[in-house]
Amino acid sequence: MKTFQFLLMLLILSGINFYVIYRLVYMLPAILAARGTVLVVGILAFLSFFLSFLMRDILPVGIASCLYKIGTSWIVIALYFALIFLLFDIIRITGLLPIGKILHKSWIGFGGVVGFVTLVMIFGYFNYQKKDRVELNISTAKGVATGAPLKIVAISDLHLGYSIGVDELKGWIDLINKENPDVVLIAGDLIDNAVQPLEEGGFANVLKTIKAKYGVYMALGNHEYISGVKESEEFLQKTGIKVLRDEAKLINNQFYIVGRDDRAYFGRKKIWDLTDPLDKTKPIIVIDHQPFELEEVEQFNVDLQVSGHTHDGQVWPISLITKAIYEKSHGYLQKGNSHIYVTSGIGLWGGKYRIGTNSEYAVINMNFGQTH
Repeated sequence: MKTFQFLLMLLILSGINFYVIYRLVYMLPAILAARGTVLVVGILAFLSFFLSFLMRDILPVGIASCLYKIGTSWIVIALYFALIFLLFDIIRITGLLPIGKILHKSWIGFGGVVGFVTLVMIFGYFNYQKKDRVELNISTAKGVATGAPLKIVAISDLHLGYSIGVDELKGWIDLINKENPDVVLIAGDLIDNAVQPLEEGGFANVLKTIKAKYGVYMALGNHEYISGVKESEEFLQKTGIKVLRDEAKLINNQFYIVGRDDRAYFGRKKIWDLTDPLDKTKPIIVIDHQPFELEEVEQFNVDLQVSGHTHDGQVWPISLITKAIYEKSHGYLQKGNSHIYVTSGIGLWGGKYRIGTNSEYAVINMNFGQTH
């Protein structure tokens, strides 16, 4: 199944890339140097991501990082070129506007399309730099001994490594620590595609600076498996983050945090296997990277589940696809007495563009002994 998904993705990306490069070359005047440059740059940009992934254990981190940034950025850039050319083709075929002259051997057409996509990417880059603070107030009828609300900072999808570096991480940790949280929950994909850049970059010592009264807890995401789950766990052990793999932890004898293994691991336990042994009079908080089977959250007496994975699609129109796939691709959902929050992620995968979506961290104030 994974091989099929990879081949399907490769086929789709190859098709988009061929279409975009062909249309860009076709739009340029018949100057060999100009057309040759576009052709070579497009092919190299397309291949960069695959080279960075397939040769990540061979290449120096700096070179792999450069290839990764170029390749993943090009995926987003090519998507927007493809959307524009598709729109042009629809207009041309239907005869809505006489645009034929700008689609072939036209510096004006070429410059206009490239300029527009450049502006969109600049907007997407600066929009990504902004981190939304999402505050959520929820309640459970279950009580705790102290009676005090629990302040949770929930983040997901950091994707640290080749694209997102230490300095960016430090800025995120400053935002978290300013909240003075009782607990920090990380809903998977802390690591991007490889552990090596994190080891060489000293990420573990930086992650140790996250401050929370009851600690930092994490469930694994699919990218911890892509990076090699053994290597990922060995790295995470150095960070001070408590990784829960199909494990429940009673915190201060007041509430449970349950970390589910990712769906990428076919041997993960069912949610009822994790929650049945627990004292149901105590609040139960679940971290599960991928927001599937949300009806089980209510069914098995979970008070709060935090998930990520979707990135809210990261860029439009991919966001429309994630909305179609998931019951809740982003935001808050209540099922009975259970609360679910799916975060769009504080980071992202690949090229640093947020178009029609936002990066965020969630501040969840959980009130006990209340029914609303």
